[in-house]
Amino acid sequence: MPSKKALVRRPSPRLAEGLVTHVAREKVDVDLAVEQWEAYVGALRTHGWETIEVEPADDCPDSVFVEDTVVMYKNVALITRPGAESRRAETSGVEETVARLGCSVNWIWDPGTLDGGDVLKVGDTIYVGRGGRTNAAGVQQVRAAFEPLGARVVAVPVSKVLHLKSAVTALPDGTVVGHIPKMDMPSLFGRFLPVPEESGAHLVLLGGSKLLMAASAPRTAELLAGLGHEPVVVDISEFEKLEGCVTCLSVRLRELYS
Repeated sequence: MPSKKALVRRPSPRLAEGLVTHVAREKVDVDLAVEQWEAYVGALRTHGWETIEVEPADDCPDSVFVEDTVVMYKNVALITRPGAESRRAETSGVEETVARLGCSVNWIWDPGTLDGGDVLKVGDTIYVGRGGRTNAAGVQQVRAAFEPLGARVVAVPVSKVLHLKSAVTALPDGTVVGHIPKMDMPSLFGRFLPVPEESGAHLVLLGGSKLLMAASAPRTAELLAGLGHEPVVVDISEFEKLEGCVTCLSVRLRELYS
Protein backbone atom coordinates (compact mmCIF):
# COMPACT_ATOMS: atom_id res chain seq x y z
CA MET A 1 0.00 0.00 0.00
CA PRO A 2 1.24 3.54 -0.64
CA SER A 3 2.41 5.22 2.53
CA LYS A 4 2.41 8.91 3.37
CA LYS A 5 5.94 9.95 4.21
CA ALA A 6 7.26 13.48 4.68
CA LEU A 7 10.87 14.59 4.73
CA VAL A 8 11.66 17.28 7.30
CA ARG A 9 14.89 18.87 8.50
CA ARG A 10 15.58 20.43 11.87
CA PRO A 11 16.32 24.18 11.80
CA SER A 12 19.96 25.22 11.74
CA PRO A 13 21.27 27.18 14.74
CA ARG A 14 22.16 29.79 12.09
CA LEU A 15 18.54 30.09 10.89
CA ALA A 16 18.46 33.83 11.60
CA GLU A 17 21.14 34.31 8.90
CA GLY A 18 18.82 32.88 6.21
CA LEU A 19 18.41 34.66 2.91
CA VAL A 20 15.70 37.28 2.34
CA THR A 21 14.89 38.61 -1.13
CA HIS A 22 11.44 40.21 -1.33
CA VAL A 23 10.96 41.22 2.32
CA ALA A 24 12.83 43.38 4.83
CA ARG A 25 14.98 41.47 7.29
CA GLU A 26 13.44 41.00 10.73
CA LYS A 27 14.92 39.51 13.86
CA VAL A 28 14.26 35.77 14.01
CA ASP A 29 13.77 34.04 17.36
CA VAL A 30 15.54 30.72 16.71
CA ASP A 31 14.28 29.06 19.89
CA LEU A 32 10.70 29.94 19.00
CA ALA A 33 11.32 28.73 15.44
CA VAL A 34 12.39 25.32 16.77
CA GLU A 35 9.20 25.13 18.84
CA GLN A 36 7.13 26.06 15.80
CA TRP A 37 8.94 23.48 13.67
CA GLU A 38 8.26 20.77 16.24
CA ALA A 39 4.56 21.72 16.27
CA TYR A 40 4.51 21.62 12.45
CA VAL A 41 6.08 18.15 12.42
CA GLY A 42 3.61 17.10 15.11
CA ALA A 43 0.70 18.23 12.95
CA LEU A 44 1.93 16.09 10.06
CA ARG A 45 2.21 13.05 12.33
CA THR A 46 -1.21 13.66 13.89
CA HIS A 47 -2.75 13.51 10.43
CA GLY A 48 -1.18 10.25 9.37
CA TRP A 49 2.19 11.22 7.96
CA GLU A 50 5.37 9.36 8.84
CA THR A 51 8.05 12.04 9.20
CA ILE A 52 11.60 11.25 8.17
CA GLU A 53 14.29 13.61 9.41
CA VAL A 54 17.03 14.42 6.93
CA GLU A 55 20.43 14.80 8.57
CA PRO A 56 20.69 18.38 9.87
CA ALA A 57 22.82 20.84 7.90
CA ASP A 58 23.78 23.20 10.70
CA ASP A 59 26.13 25.28 8.52
CA CYS A 60 23.32 26.03 6.06
CA PRO A 61 20.97 28.68 7.51
CA ASP A 62 18.12 27.92 5.09
CA SER A 63 18.32 24.13 5.31
CA VAL A 64 15.03 23.81 7.22
CA PHE A 65 13.32 24.71 3.92
CA VAL A 66 13.85 21.16 2.72
CA GLU A 67 11.31 21.38 -0.11
CA ASP A 68 13.77 23.42 -2.18
CA THR A 69 16.27 20.55 -2.44
CA VAL A 70 14.23 17.87 -4.23
CA VAL A 71 11.17 17.51 -6.47
CA MET A 72 9.23 14.24 -6.38
CA TYR A 73 7.15 12.87 -9.25
CA LYS A 74 5.96 9.29 -9.03
CA ASN A 75 8.98 7.41 -7.68
CA VAL A 76 11.59 9.79 -9.14
CA ALA A 77 13.47 12.22 -6.92
CA LEU A 78 14.90 15.13 -8.91
CA ILE A 79 17.69 16.64 -6.82
CA THR A 80 17.70 20.37 -7.41
CA ARG A 81 20.47 22.86 -8.01
CA PRO A 82 19.33 25.82 -5.90
CA GLY A 83 19.44 29.24 -7.50
CA ALA A 84 21.27 30.67 -4.47
CA GLU A 85 24.78 29.21 -4.56
CA SER A 86 24.99 29.32 -0.76
CA ARG A 87 22.19 26.72 -0.59
CA ARG A 88 23.71 24.05 -2.84
CA ALA A 89 25.36 22.20 0.04
CA GLU A 90 21.85 21.39 1.34
CA THR A 91 21.12 18.78 -1.32
CA SER A 92 23.59 16.02 -0.43
CA GLY A 93 21.85 14.91 2.77
CA VAL A 94 18.49 14.89 1.01
CA GLU A 95 19.89 12.84 -1.87
CA GLU A 96 21.16 10.22 0.57
CA THR A 97 17.76 10.06 2.28
CA VAL A 98 15.63 9.63 -0.84
CA ALA A 99 18.03 7.05 -2.24
CA ARG A 100 17.73 5.09 1.01
CA LEU A 101 13.93 5.21 0.65
CA GLY A 102 14.20 3.50 -2.73
CA CYS A 103 13.58 6.46 -5.01
CA SER A 104 15.07 6.66 -8.46
CA VAL A 105 17.40 9.68 -8.31
CA ASN A 106 17.98 12.28 -11.03
CA TRP A 107 19.71 15.67 -10.90
CA ILE A 108 19.55 19.22 -12.20
CA TRP A 109 22.88 20.03 -13.85
CA ASP A 110 24.78 23.26 -14.54
CA PRO A 111 23.75 25.65 -16.11
CA GLY A 112 20.29 24.77 -14.81
CA THR A 113 19.02 26.09 -11.48
CA LEU A 114 15.87 24.92 -9.74
CA ASP A 115 14.36 25.45 -6.29
CA GLY A 116 11.70 22.95 -5.27
CA GLY A 117 9.52 25.80 -4.03
CA ASP A 118 9.06 26.77 -7.67
CA VAL A 119 7.32 23.48 -8.51
CA LEU A 120 3.57 22.95 -8.07
CA LYS A 121 2.12 19.56 -9.02
CA VAL A 122 -1.60 19.36 -9.81
CA GLY A 123 -2.32 15.81 -10.93
CA ASP A 124 0.02 15.16 -13.84
CA THR A 125 0.48 18.86 -14.58
CA ILE A 126 3.70 20.30 -13.16
CA TYR A 127 3.87 24.08 -13.00
CA VAL A 128 7.43 25.40 -12.75
CA GLY A 129 8.06 28.99 -11.71
CA ARG A 130 10.69 30.78 -13.79
CA GLY A 131 12.05 33.56 -11.61
CA GLY A 132 14.89 34.56 -9.34
CA ARG A 133 15.84 31.04 -8.25
CA THR A 134 14.85 28.83 -11.20
CA ASN A 135 16.14 29.52 -14.70
CA ALA A 136 15.04 28.45 -18.18
CA ALA A 137 17.60 25.62 -18.29
CA GLY A 138 16.20 24.32 -15.02
CA VAL A 139 12.66 24.33 -16.44
CA GLN A 140 13.87 22.43 -19.49
CA GLN A 141 15.57 19.81 -17.31
CA VAL A 142 12.33 19.31 -15.35
CA ARG A 143 10.64 18.64 -18.69
CA ALA A 144 13.34 16.15 -19.67
CA ALA A 145 13.06 14.32 -16.33
CA PHE A 146 9.28 14.12 -15.96
CA GLU A 147 7.56 14.38 -19.35
CA PRO A 148 8.67 10.82 -20.30
CA LEU A 149 6.83 9.68 -17.14
CA GLY A 150 3.56 11.25 -18.29
CA ALA A 151 3.80 14.75 -16.84
CA ARG A 152 2.84 17.97 -18.59
CA VAL A 153 5.25 20.74 -17.61
CA VAL A 154 4.04 24.36 -17.73
CA ALA A 155 6.44 27.26 -17.15
CA VAL A 156 5.06 30.17 -15.11
CA PRO A 157 6.72 33.60 -14.74
CA VAL A 158 7.51 34.58 -11.14
CA SER A 159 8.70 38.10 -10.32
CA LYS A 160 6.77 39.32 -7.26
CA VAL A 161 7.63 36.56 -4.77
CA LEU A 162 10.54 34.25 -4.02
CA HIS A 163 8.98 31.06 -5.40
CA LEU A 164 5.94 30.01 -7.39
CA LYS A 165 4.51 28.32 -4.28
CA SER A 166 4.91 31.60 -2.40
CA ALA A 167 1.99 32.72 -4.58
CA VAL A 168 -0.05 29.62 -5.45
CA THR A 169 -0.83 26.07 -4.31
CA ALA A 170 -3.85 23.84 -5.00
CA LEU A 171 -6.84 22.28 -3.29
CA PRO A 172 -7.48 18.52 -3.32
CA ASP A 173 -9.77 18.84 -6.36
CA GLY A 174 -7.02 20.57 -8.34
CA THR A 175 -8.35 24.11 -8.01
CA VAL A 176 -5.37 26.46 -7.79
CA VAL A 177 -5.51 29.00 -4.95
CA GLY A 178 -3.48 32.18 -5.03
CA HIS A 179 -3.14 35.73 -3.84
CA ILE A 180 -3.58 37.77 -7.01
CA PRO A 181 -1.30 40.74 -6.04
CA LYS A 182 1.62 38.29 -5.83
CA MET A 183 0.88 36.48 -9.10
CA ASP A 184 2.27 37.35 -12.54
CA MET A 185 -0.25 35.49 -14.73
CA PRO A 186 -3.31 34.05 -12.95
CA SER A 187 -4.75 33.22 -16.39
CA LEU A 188 -2.25 30.34 -16.78
CA PHE A 189 -4.27 28.30 -14.31
CA GLY A 190 -7.58 26.71 -15.26
CA ARG A 191 -9.72 26.47 -12.13
CA PHE A 192 -8.60 29.27 -9.83
CA LEU A 193 -9.74 30.57 -6.43
CA PRO A 194 -8.35 33.93 -5.22
CA VAL A 195 -7.63 34.15 -1.49
CA PRO A 196 -7.51 37.31 0.63
CA GLU A 197 -4.10 36.86 2.30
CA GLU A 198 -0.68 36.16 0.84
CA SER A 199 0.00 33.31 3.28
CA GLY A 200 -3.45 31.91 2.50
CA ALA A 201 -2.04 30.77 -0.82
CA HIS A 202 0.17 28.23 0.98
CA LEU A 203 -1.58 24.91 1.59
CA VAL A 204 -0.31 21.41 2.37
CA LEU A 205 -2.80 18.67 1.53
CA LEU A 206 -2.92 16.37 4.55
CA GLY A 207 -5.48 13.95 3.14
CA GLY A 208 -9.23 14.05 2.73
CA SER A 209 -10.49 17.58 3.26
CA LYS A 210 -7.72 18.57 5.71
CA LEU A 211 -5.45 21.48 4.72
CA LEU A 212 -2.37 22.48 6.70
CA MET A 213 -2.03 26.26 6.63
CA ALA A 214 -0.48 29.17 8.50
CA ALA A 215 -2.09 30.97 11.41
CA SER A 216 -1.36 34.25 9.61
CA ALA A 217 -4.22 33.64 7.15
CA PRO A 218 -7.40 33.54 9.28
CA ARG A 219 -9.66 35.01 6.58
CA THR A 220 -8.52 32.39 4.08
CA ALA A 221 -9.07 29.65 6.66
CA GLU A 222 -12.61 30.91 7.14
CA LEU A 223 -13.17 31.02 3.38
CA LEU A 224 -11.92 27.46 2.89
CA ALA A 225 -13.85 26.11 5.86
CA GLY A 226 -16.98 27.62 4.36
CA LEU A 227 -16.29 25.62 1.18
CA GLY A 228 -16.17 22.36 3.13
CA HIS A 229 -12.44 22.05 3.78
CA GLU A 230 -10.89 21.48 7.21
CA PRO A 231 -8.05 23.92 7.96
CA VAL A 232 -5.34 22.63 10.30
CA VAL A 233 -3.60 25.77 11.50
CA VAL A 234 0.02 26.10 12.62
CA ASP A 235 2.00 29.18 13.66
CA ILE A 236 5.15 29.55 11.55
CA SER A 237 5.77 33.26 12.13
CA GLU A 238 9.55 32.93 12.48
CA PHE A 239 9.86 31.12 9.16
CA GLU A 240 7.61 33.65 7.44
CA LYS A 241 10.20 36.31 8.33
CA LEU A 242 12.53 34.38 5.98
CA GLU A 243 9.94 34.02 3.20
CA GLY A 244 9.15 30.51 4.36
CA CYS A 245 5.72 28.89 4.36
CA VAL A 246 4.03 25.62 5.29
CA THR A 247 4.88 23.98 1.98
CA CYS A 248 8.64 24.50 2.12
CA LEU A 249 9.13 22.92 5.57
CA SER A 250 8.54 19.40 4.25
CA VAL A 251 8.65 17.22 1.15
CA ARG A 252 5.60 15.01 0.91
CA LEU A 253 6.20 11.59 -0.63
CA ARG A 254 2.79 10.18 -1.58
CA GLU A 255 3.63 7.44 -4.03
CA LEU A 256 6.28 5.38 -2.27
CA TYR A 257 5.36 1.86 -1.26
CA SER A 258 6.10 0.48 2.19
